[in-house]
Amino acid sequence: MNAIEKYFGINGENTTIKTEILAGVTTFLTMAYIIFVNPNVLADAGMDKGAVFVATCLAAAIGCFIMGLYARLPVALAPGMGLNAFFTYGVVLGMGYTWQIALGAVFLSGCIFVLLSLFKIREVIINSIPNSLKQGVVAGIGAFLAILALQTSSVIVNDDATLVGLGDMTTFGPAMAALGFSVIIVLS
Repeated sequence: MNAIEKYFGINGENTTIKTEILAGVTTFLTMAYIIFVNPNVLADAGMDKGAVFVATCLAAAIGCFIMGLYARLPVALAPGMGLNAFFTYGVVLGMGYTWQIALGAVFLSGCIFVLLSLFKIREVIINSIPNSLKQGVVAGIGAFLAILALQTSSVIVNDDATLVGLGDMTTFGPAMAALGFSVIIVLS
């Protein structure tokens, strides 16, 4: 255990191995939803659900291992649901591009992002955005994902009169969503 404590600098951070393991398990349980939600979102774009499931798991595992073992930082990485929802519902379904072309654009934007990061331009751009706008973007993405989850679980449904209506809460999907949300509130 001494080698682990020394490698990760656990003693210098005022923590213990037990605390870090508990934090890791908690983080995993918090993030595990993406293993199931991400394939469903990207399947709507026409991608193979099984392949997306495997890619999601591999991307999260590799990212987390690099952050933990190489960077020695307690940061978990996984595919971003906000961007994946934009990819599917904005670019593929909204603008009509195929998922292959949209994925090519994601690859090119990733290359540009790496260049912006290497030349410290990304930091200048991020620092120039007002905090209120950053918070607004986070709130907007959160609201979008919440509506997507409520629609997927049929808690909300299409309504011709009001655009959005309450689904049948006595069926399995909405009832489980309400139960799960209640459990989250109690545990919080």
